[in-house]
Amino acid sequence: LQKTPSSFDVSVWEFFWPLITGAGLVLAKPEGHKDPAYLAGLIREQSVTTVHFVPSMLQLFLEEPTAAQCLGLRRVLCSGEALSAPLAARCHAVLPAEVHNLYGPTEASVDVTALQLSPGAESVPIGRPVWNTRLYVLDAGLRPVPPGVAGELYLAGVQLARGYLARPGLTAE
Repeated sequence: LQKTPSSFDVSVWEFFWPLITGAGLVLAKPEGHKDPAYLAGLIREQSVTTVHFVPSMLQLFLEEPTAAQCLGLRRVLCSGEALSAPLAARCHAVLPAEVHNLYGPTEASVDVTALQLSPGAESVPIGRPVWNTRLYVLDAGLRPVPPGVAGELYLAGVQLARGYLARPGLTAE
């Protein structure tokens, strides 16, 4: 289902993923992404199997009484905000779909990690690196930290921006 305005990076995923996997692409009407009842109807009528939500919109969608009738939905992907364990559990309870948490910071194109959540998961990690991506947790001296030790997340891969446009100070960081 393509519902995200094209000015947001998730729209790239929504446009191209169905096309490169051989699936059909259903286009929501302009501003339809803000209307849970409309989305539930469209998902049912068009037999949509995969949909992306930011968690705050997923919450509203799950509150829509007809959302539970989206029985053909197989995959719900979430990114753009932190996904809470209670919201993931509610999604599992309402929909017959896998729930995936994705993470993608501003410096990357779309998402850099993914994780399919088990029903009843007590926490929602950011997941594992997607294809062609590496993650490192480093200390202030840019040295890897042992598992369980706090550090800063560093990314490496083809989807990383080479810097910030017209912001050399941020690029230097």
